[in-house]
Amino acid sequence: MSVTETAAWKALEDHAAMMQNTHLRDLFLADSSDKKRFDELSLSHEHLLLDFSKQRITQNTLTLLKALADNCQLNDWKARLFNGDHINTSEDRPALHTALRQPEDSHLALANHNIIGDVHANLAHMASMVERIHAGQWRGYSGLPIDTIVNIGVGGSDLGPLMACKALSDAQPPEGHQLKMHFVSSMDGSQIADLLDRLVPTTTLFIISSKSFTTIDTLSNANTARQWLKSASGVKTELLNRRHFIGISASAEKMNQWGIPENSQLNFWDWTGGRYSMWSAIGLPIALRIGMQGFKAMLSGAHAMDEHFKTAPFEENLPVRLGMIGIWNINFLNIHAHAILPYDGRLSHLPAYLEQLEMESNGKSVSRQGEAIGYSTCPILWGEIGPNAQHAFYQLLHQGSESVMCDFIAPARRYDDFNNKGLQQQHQLSLANCLAQSRLLALGDAAIAGNDTAPIHKRYRGNQPSTTVLLDELNPYSFGQLIALYEHKVFVQSVIWDINPFDQWGVELGKKMATDLLKPLENEPSYSSFDSSTEGLLNAILNKQEPGQ
Repeated sequence: MSVTETAAWKALEDHAAMMQNTHLRDLFLADSSDKKRFDELSLSHEHLLLDFSKQRITQNTLTLLKALADNCQLNDWKARLFNGDHINTSEDRPALHTALRQPEDSHLALANHNIIGDVHANLAHMASMVERIHAGQWRGYSGLPIDTIVNIGVGGSDLGPLMACKALSDAQPPEGHQLKMHFVSSMDGSQIADLLDRLVPTTTLFIISSKSFTTIDTLSNANTARQWLKSASGVKTELLNRRHFIGISASAEKMNQWGIPENSQLNFWDWTGGRYSMWSAIGLPIALRIGMQGFKAMLSGAHAMDEHFKTAPFEENLPVRLGMIGIWNINFLNIHAHAILPYDGRLSHLPAYLEQLEMESNGKSVSRQGEAIGYSTCPILWGEIGPNAQHAFYQLLHQGSESVMCDFIAPARRYDDFNNKGLQQQHQLSLANCLAQSRLLALGDAAIAGNDTAPIHKRYRGNQPSTTVLLDELNPYSFGQLIALYEHKVFVQSVIWDINPFDQWGVELGKKMATDLLKPLENEPSYSSFDSSTEGLLNAILNKQEPGQ
């Protein structure tokens, strides 16, 4: 039976029909004080506070959402996730990114083998690499110590480390060991071409991150990097591979074939999805940026959220509440756009990271049973640093025709260790803008005395729901909590929608088609014919590439 046929779903549909014409300002006015609604609809866990009071919900909404979660056996699915059941059904394997942040004394058996031991052995190898590089003991072909790191990856092998390194830019690595950090992901060569012009070959180390170690985007950039080193040095490829490359992959065989020495390899496992992999050795750039102690603090924060998600009841569970309110907005209030709005420049890459996490995980229209589904799943996510977005797309949020749900994300404290009142005042200004925008989106004209008589082009309709995620401060531990919060939110929604969030078959056919289209572009004599548009574009490209054109 489809979830839409259940009594819990139908009860929410009836409730939504009653709530359709309810404005958020009315929900606040219905309380004896605004504080009452905040007190009832906000949740805290350790260093995170989530305010759901600006969502178009009541206590009755939450009761009905709990009934839906129970109907979909959410607690059983949580247990299956953490126990290592093969919940990635299309690939017949578990999804155990949570195992990557379990303490060393934990035990989790797969095929009668404790994988936690493997995880921590890999972490120890990673720690030894970090220590060598920070100590200046990892040296390039000329004998000079490495001082520049280039991470080559794409998707989860790029977005996670890139986001975390930026987010934790204030975290201090071991004294005296600041490394220059760069990220390359673009297959067209534009990033690496620009970068290589500015790097010093003798002191640059490349990290090649690819789960399969066959990703064409990544290997193309890696081959270009190696050719650059060969041209600059004139030394043997074997020496360059040993001194200037680290490989991170689930395929040791493929790393061996490319030439990465075994002691320069780090492993992760097929039960770790790419977009969940920054907790693994894929996070090596993070550890190099903030130190191994900081990386372990990030793992600890994520593990604390894992335990909270696993054990907290519905009424207190942050990821469950976040996920179920998303279900309410998408499937019952028909809101299909979701803006991610961090009010901290260090989180500039968070919107892009969550775009991949959510849309690659839950952008599905086929159930676990292989049947087409007739209800909406993942919304369209986008976002930007809030203060910048205010001067870009907030016009649509405030006065456009689309309903949009928003996540405002901000740390309460920043610059406490800076003896600079100007910076502290700038943080307060950012917080004031964050609170002002969420208030105005919720209440509309009611937030501004007298604005209800303004000309229509100056009016604000409000009633745009939002959640505010408030961190005590942004540090490795709270950052780990934040990302794990969103990971588990995605899982909650996948359970309700009855989809597998751990595969991504939608990207595979495009890769295969690109391989087919490479043949005519490389002047191979025989290739398949394509549609008239593709054939026309191919001919135009080939004509323009002819000499003299």
